[in-house]
Amino acid sequence: MEARVYTPSLQLTDAGLDAAAPVTAMDENGRLRQGMVAAERPLTLYLDKRELVTLMTLGSHPEWLVLGWLRNQRMVHSLEELAAVQVDWETESAAITSRRGVAGVEKRLERRTVTTGCGQGTVFGDLLEDLESISLPRVRLRQSRIYRLLAALSHHNEIYRRAGAVHGCALCCEEEILCFVEDVGRHNAVDAIAGHMWLEGIEGGDKIFYTTGRLTSEMVIKVAQMGIPVLLSRSGVTQMGLELARKLGVILVARAKGRHFLVYHGADQLVLDARDALPAGA
Repeated sequence: MEARVYTPSLQLTDAGLDAAAPVTAMDENGRLRQGMVAAERPLTLYLDKRELVTLMTLGSHPEWLVLGWLRNQRMVHSLEELAAVQVDWETESAAITSRRGVAGVEKRLERRTVTTGCGQGTVFGDLLEDLESISLPRVRLRQSRIYRLLAALSHHNEIYRRAGAVHGCALCCEEEILCFVEDVGRHNAVDAIAGHMWLEGIEGGDKIFYTTGRLTSEMVIKVAQMGIPVLLSRSGVTQMGLELARKLGVILVARAKGRHFLVYHGADQLVLDARDALPAGA
C-alpha cells in the first residue's frame, strides 16, 4: 500500500476501511431483512517489533487511532520520534517504527489498568500520576452554543444510523464540527481525534469535545491531555470521571440532547443566555 508522507517525514499508510458490513437478519414475523452491522476488527500495535496492545476498532481511521493512542498513553511525545506507521489489515497489525527507540516502554507496559471503555479500554504507565502537569484554560460556555452544537451534531451519526453498536466523538470549535469519528468504543474514537489533532497541529484550548458515550475517568483524562476544557456528552457521568473533572478543571456537561443538559462541573462558567420560560409557580 502506498504511504503518505507527513512533516516531519512521517510515513503513514492510508488503510481506512468501510466501517459497516451488509448482513441478512430475520425479523419477529419470520421475514428476511437486509441490513448493516458495525465491522469490528482487531488491530495489534507493534512498536519497533514489540507488541503493545490489541485494539478492537471499526478501522475507518486506523493511522489516526494509532497516533492518538501513542500520544494519550504518553508512549511518545513528539511526531519527530516516529519514522512510520504502517497498517496492514491482512495481518491485522500496525507496525510503528521509531527513529531512535522509545525510552521507558517496558516500564509503562508493566503497569496497566483496564478501564470501563467499551471493548475494555486500557491505560498504561503513570498517567494518573502525570495529571498534575495538565493546565487547562478557564473558559466561558454559552447555553446557546450548546444548543446550536447539538443541532449540528444530530446529522453526523452516519455509521450509527446504518449499523448501530458504535460511539461517536467530535472535535468542535464554536458550532463548527472540525472532525467526527465513530468507533466501537469511545476511547478509540477519542484517540483517533487526538491523532488527527497531532498531525494537523490543532490546539485544544478553544475547543469542545463531544461524545455519545458516558464520561468516565478515561475520557476526562484523554480530553484534558488534548488541552480541551469542555467535555459534552449525551450520556451520563461516572463518579471518578466527575472527581477528575473537578481536579483538572474540565467543564462537564452530560445528558445533553435537544434542549436538555446537566452541568456536573463548571456551572459557574456557564452563561444561561437561552433559558426557556418556566411555567407559573415552577
